[in-house]
Amino acid sequence: MPEPILVIACGALAREIDALKHRWGWRHLHLKCIDAKLHNRPAEIPERLRRMIRRHRAAYEEIFVAYADCGTAGGIDRVLAEEGAERLEGAHCYEFFAGRQRFAELAMAEPGTFYLTDFLARHFDRFVTRPLGLDRHPELRDAYFGNYRKLVYLSQTEDAQLIESAARAAARLELDFEHVRCGYGELETSLAARFRHRPSNHGQESPRLLA
Repeated sequence: MPEPILVIACGALAREIDALKHRWGWRHLHLKCIDAKLHNRPAEIPERLRRMIRRHRAAYEEIFVAYADCGTAGGIDRVLAEEGAERLEGAHCYEFFAGRQRFAELAMAEPGTFYLTDFLARHFDRFVTRPLGLDRHPELRDAYFGNYRKLVYLSQTEDAQLIESAARAAARLELDFEHVRCGYGELETSLAARFRHRPSNHGQESPRLLA
C-alpha cells in the first residue's frame, strides 16, 4: 500500500473525487473537504486551506489541494506556495471539467454564459436561487443575469434528473440551455497523475480516463 496522500477539496467536488477514488482503487487517498458555501465568500478560502493544511501536516508527507483559483485572485496560490502544497490547474471547476481548450471555445462562442456542474444542478436553489434572493424577489433576475444569454450544463454523469434540473434552472433564469457532457475531465487526469502509484486491482483492466 502506498503512503497515504491527503486531498483537501472543495465540498463541491467531494462526490466526484470519491467516485474516482473507487473507480481507480485509490485506497491511499484520504479526503477532507471544506464547505462549498465558501464559494460565496471566496476571500475566506485561502486561510481556511492554510488552517486545514497545518492541522494535518504532521500526519501526511504529501497534501494535494483540489481547488482551482476559485475567485481568490491568487490567494490560494500564495498560501500553497508558503505551505508547500500544490493544487489543480485552472481558474475554476468549469475549466478543468470541460478542459481548458474546450472551455475557451465555449466562452468564445458565447461570453454571456452561466455554467452549471452536476453539483450546482443538484443544489441550484441552495447555492444560487436562495443566496441571491431570487426566491423572494424574482425581479432581481435582470440585475444578476441581464447580461447572460445562455446556461451551459457541464455534466460529469449521465443523469436524466440532473439534466432536467439544469434545464429548469435555465428556464427560470430565462436563458438558452445547452448540455455538454464532460465527464470528470482534467480533475480525473490530474488526480490520476498524482496517484499513479496505486494498489493493484487484481488483474482487472485499468479504468480509462474520460475526456
